[in-house]
Amino acid sequence: METKNLLQSRQHFDVLDGLRGLAAISIVIFHLYEFITPDYTKSPIGHGYLAVDFFFCLSGFVIGYAYDGRAPKLGLTTFFRNRLIRLHPMVIWGSVIGLIGYIWDPFTGAANMAEAGLGAVLLAFLCSLLMLPYPWLPGRAEGLFPYNTPAWSLLMEYLINIFYGLVLLRLPKRSLLVLLGISAVWICAVAAYRGWIITGWDAPTFPDGFARVFFSFLAGLTVYRFNWTIRNKWNFAVLGLLLIGVFIFPHFNNDWIVEMALVMIVFPLLLSLGAGASVNGWLRGFCRFTGRLSYPLYMTHIWMVWGFGNWMAKAKPGQQEIYVVAACVFVASLLMGYLALRLYDEPLRNWLMRLNRKKFEESRSAAAEKNGVAAS
Repeated sequence: METKNLLQSRQHFDVLDGLRGLAAISIVIFHLYEFITPDYTKSPIGHGYLAVDFFFCLSGFVIGYAYDGRAPKLGLTTFFRNRLIRLHPMVIWGSVIGLIGYIWDPFTGAANMAEAGLGAVLLAFLCSLLMLPYPWLPGRAEGLFPYNTPAWSLLMEYLINIFYGLVLLRLPKRSLLVLLGISAVWICAVAAYRGWIITGWDAPTFPDGFARVFFSFLAGLTVYRFNWTIRNKWNFAVLGLLLIGVFIFPHFNNDWIVEMALVMIVFPLLLSLGAGASVNGWLRGFCRFTGRLSYPLYMTHIWMVWGFGNWMAKAKPGQQEIYVVAACVFVASLLMGYLALRLYDEPLRNWLMRLNRKKFEESRSAAAEKNGVAAS
């Protein structure tokens, strides 16, 4: 029973699950509007890219909650294996459908293949499977992961998880605050230099992603370790509207100070409020469902969005036609994410976790037997 409890994930916060789901849905809408209204100052969801920073903040809180107390008992190998089981199946699936979308895009596929060559296409796919950047394929704006552009944030998630296991897990609270302060200066410097924080996803800005993940993850971990949760009776709908309000907050050129306020103050505050709130009834079901859907949706939608953008460039459609097709792509993205969740991600992860649990039990039994022999 003890082994089972150690390996099972602890209960998620329902409200935080719902906020994660809203953030993932907002990302899909934001990516569609990148083609509909490329000028972010005119986009109705001009700060949608900040959903990634909210994901990082949530991750710091949830990882601390799930592993601070039990990771030392599990061991680093089991911790890293758990994280791979949680994250990598969708990395693989996102790479596969991204490759298919790239090759068979009816608007740019043939031209991209002719320009890139089969060798580069296959090498990019191998790198995508292994979470290694390959920003040299044509038609993908130098994205680090051309088949699944949002995967850049997964690379950052992997790296911060490694840093958590090796350093943050045993870091005293005072040292955590020092690191948080350093990362705050770092992300502000990056934002001031760039003029905004939609950065880190492509080759020219790759190093900037480290500043984004370090600050937000450390902020979320700090909220957890210092128990800065705010007990409240706010309805989930209110917190959800506040989060959406961040994403639709008007974007202006060189508004990095506003973005830093949103990332450094509003997101940790929303996290604290969400962790201290509860939800019941149909809203609870909504939160749990969208929380489960969020990661598969995030990792499967972008190939259709690229196809949508390529269609716009080729067909030159009217405004009404654009919005009809965009709505279809949005609904199809939700459906595809749901199918990936139910038919691939959850079944595969459950199977892998059973294998992982068996391996963990065997290793503990072997260690106990060895200690018994040594004692005798």
